[in-house]
This record gives sequence, structure tokens and C-alpha cells, in this order.
Amino acid sequence: MSSDLNTQPGTQTNPNVDPAELAKFSALASKWWDPNSEFRPLHQINPLRLNWIDERAGLKGKTVLDVGCGGGILAESMARRGANVLGIDLADKSLKVAELHKLESGVQNLAYRAVSAEQLAQEQPAQYDVVTCLEMLEHVPNPAQTVQACADLCKPGGWLFFSTINRNPKSFMFAIVGAEYVLQLLPKGTHAYEKFIKPSELAQYTRRAGLDTSEIIGLTYNPITKIYKLARDTDVNYMIACRKPA
Repeated sequence: MSSDLNTQPGTQTNPNVDPAELAKFSALASKWWDPNSEFRPLHQINPLRLNWIDERAGLKGKTVLDVGCGGGILAESMARRGANVLGIDLADKSLKVAELHKLESGVQNLAYRAVSAEQLAQEQPAQYDVVTCLEMLEHVPNPAQTVQACADLCKPGGWLFFSTINRNPKSFMFAIVGAEYVLQLLPKGTHAYEKFIKPSELAQYTRRAGLDTSEIIGLTYNPITKIYKLARDTDVNYMIACRKPA
């Protein structure tokens, strides 16, 4: 395993973080691994996201960084695919839950650290074959800064994957009114509409960070069948795959 995975937490200096967002997810920390809790949608979409990433980057044997890892749902699943994974987050309670589940599951090639992407980029530039940052950009004050940090952390020729929520009337109805109030898939107040990011805006952030966009795909939900699937529809949830030029 890479020695990068054993680095100890460092001191935070002006991290790109919203304390209210950290408090929100810390309050739910104990429920991260309950597939019937508020995190049920994450458990349901994780196989789709995992396969999509693995099919493009080939996770086995790769050094992977999961930015904004939360309770470790994606990070642990990538480690099970054979990647050497470091998950980072600034929500200490979520990280403790991730560490506990790692011990219970016996996954060896996985570590966690309380550090911002920006600080880690200063310490370990261009050290990771794959960088993932899913369901996080809409929760930070400066998403472009996070994208730049992710780019700095990725090796030349490496892969980066981002996911977030589009900003338009349809996404407001589906991601906030529908998901939080009608279907109650998520806790009320999980998302703030003004923090949603249009694909054109995210593409601009990635271009500024020197990345090449490889693919963009949507993630849709059918409230009748209760099934998620990958689709061309990027009106609400979407993911983007990028490469850092070699």
C-alpha cells in the first residue's frame, strides 16, 4: 500500500468549508451505513457510480483519493475493487464512522484523514492515479477551488470524477421539493438551490484547472419503480469524468 495512506491529520488553515454543512452531516454520522436511513439514496446509487468509475479508470492497483468521503460508502467500495484508497473529509464524526466500518469489514487497503483537499494538494501534489469528488461540490463555498485542488492532487494522465446537481427549475422540483419534502428521500435542508452547479459552470471550473472533459452523464430516479439509472438526462443529478493531460 502507498505510504500516502498512512499520513496523520494536519492542522487546517482556512479550509474551503461551510461549518453549517459539516454540522449537518455530522448530526447524521451514525446513520451513514444504514441502508434504510437518510443515506439510502447513496447506498442505492453507489453501485452505478462505482461501476462507471471503474470502467473508465480501472481501479485495481490504482492509488485513489476520495475527496469529501463522508462515512466511506464510495471509498470502501473502491478499496474492495483493489484500489489503494485514501478518503478525506472535515466532518470528524463521519470519519470516525468510516474508520469503524473499515475495521468491522476488514478492508486493508483503505485509510482516512481529516484534511481539506486544498491542504493535501500542498502536501502531496500529483500523487493520485484517480481522484473522486462526488456529492460534495454543492456543499462548499468555493467549488472551483475544490476542483483546482483535485486537479493538483491528480497525476498527469490520471482520471478525475465529479458529481453534483444541476441548477434549473426541474432540479429544484426534483432534488429539493420532490426528494426532501414529497418523497422524503433526504432530510429537509440537505441542499440549497443557489449552491447547485450547472454543467457549463463545472466544465468551466475543470477547464481552468487544466483538465480535459472525457464524458458527462446523468443520474435519474423513477419514483414509481424506485430505481436509479445512468442516462443522458443531466437536468438534475450528473457526473463528469475528466483526464489530466500527461
